[in-house]
Amino acid sequence: MSSLWRAGRTPVPSTPFAPGRHEVVVVGAGITGLSTALMLARSGRDVAVVEAGDVAELSTGANTGKVSLLQGSVLGQLRRHHSASLVRAYVDSNRAGQEWLTAFAEEEGVPFTRRAAYSFAESADALPGVREQIRAGVEAGLPVQWRDASEIEDAPFPVAGAAVLENQIAIDPVAVADALARAFVAAGGTLHTATRVCDVHAVPHAMVQTDAGALRADRIVLATGTPIIDRGLYFAKTRGMRSLCVAFDVDGGVPEGMYLSLDELSHSIRAVSPADGPSGRARLIVGGGGHPVGRTRSESALYDELVDWTSRHFPGARETHRWSAQDYESHNLVPFVGAMPRTLGRVRFATGFNKWGLTNGPAAALRIAAEIAGVPFRERPAWMIALGTRLTVPADLGRGLRENALVGREAARGWTLAEATPVPLPRPAEGEGAVGNRAGVPVGVSTVGGVTRAVSAVCPHLGGVLAWNDAECTWDCPLHASRFAPDGTRLEGPAVEDLRRLGRGALESEGNGQGGAPVRTDGADGSRSPARR
Repeated sequence: MSSLWRAGRTPVPSTPFAPGRHEVVVVGAGITGLSTALMLARSGRDVAVVEAGDVAELSTGANTGKVSLLQGSVLGQLRRHHSASLVRAYVDSNRAGQEWLTAFAEEEGVPFTRRAAYSFAESADALPGVREQIRAGVEAGLPVQWRDASEIEDAPFPVAGAAVLENQIAIDPVAVADALARAFVAAGGTLHTATRVCDVHAVPHAMVQTDAGALRADRIVLATGTPIIDRGLYFAKTRGMRSLCVAFDVDGGVPEGMYLSLDELSHSIRAVSPADGPSGRARLIVGGGGHPVGRTRSESALYDELVDWTSRHFPGARETHRWSAQDYESHNLVPFVGAMPRTLGRVRFATGFNKWGLTNGPAAALRIAAEIAGVPFRERPAWMIALGTRLTVPADLGRGLRENALVGREAARGWTLAEATPVPLPRPAEGEGAVGNRAGVPVGVSTVGGVTRAVSAVCPHLGGVLAWNDAECTWDCPLHASRFAPDGTRLEGPAVEDLRRLGRGALESEGNGQGGAPVRTDGADGSRSPARR
């Protein structure tokens, strides 16, 4: 499932991997990693970027392209539990990130448009949240204003009222990521794509271990969505969230503004034109369906809701692309950025952008680059100091305790359900997966692309039982959001290992491969399937 932004693009050329040494190694070629790498390369440092897939492979290439300081309900939620000065620091950091990214886009000729951003209520029930955003935004120095329903003329969907912030940015996130990668290479940086990082070491020296060899460095930056090492236990201080997007061709008018509803069933609406996206006819992106990874009954049903909603309000809209994105929300709602604990300051990281990586990512890069450059503390912007020295408040602890209680519940639930379903399992229908129990160990069986596979259904990170994602056709961990392909290949999350592939005993019978999908179960037990003989 490819996003509108990634469809048909030509990958940025990269350098074949060779073991060696660099001053800085950045892991991850999304907005955060590439922004950090470019800043450091332009300051004269020898920098390498290592990416398991391609540039903008994951969340950068799958968002809605909104570069906005009015971020749904974020400001109000922050102010509810934190001081006005902290909310202002958060806004100032995002403004710095927005300004840096916009200046870079102008420098490199990446097109974008300036639009009004709306946090709106589809129903009267969400109006208190709208007013909360206005109060928090104004207090933080943003000119957020109230708009009555009668003042919003370009929205063909219900609007009971809205907070509006003018002059925000709509951009093609993959176009700007590609431009960052090209500028980084032009500045002397080394880009390695299709190179998976398997481990990171801080002692006795900083080193990144990949599937193609090792890179040593003075400093390492983990720009991987969530850290791929467990020092600091950040997997327990954040939660992985998935959200869905569908792009449509439309014949009629589309809203000029960028909309995000604050209702329990939220919708994100943004028009795309050749001035701020891929060339071609006008398109509309509708997003929503946000949920913790691995904790929804059916992602396909969430897509159906988005399509039905769009059909009601934009008659004749024709679906062209659908995709999903994954991001991480910190329990205190402020990103974690800085030095990883117990790494002697050699490893830095950023996580917890809460779906607003196009502003938080460059802001994190500015801070990490300043720290690596050794900019004196007193010379750094006030927002860096405020966010770097914030205190945990009781509400933060409460959210963390609730989330980790849910993680414990999901762990117990997954094992209980797996134990109740013994293998062998019937072969799933195309696009479906099921979990059963073989000798006390959960087993996942799926059929995708006409091939039935069996893998261990236990996440190698912390042992959660995986859930089948019926839209993406992946195995998702409901504990800490690691995800795996049907053949067990690790896709993202804190896990760094693949799932163990299992043999034919996980299937109903050898006849599962007869007269239908071939059975592909090569694995630790030495069996080989008809598809690979």
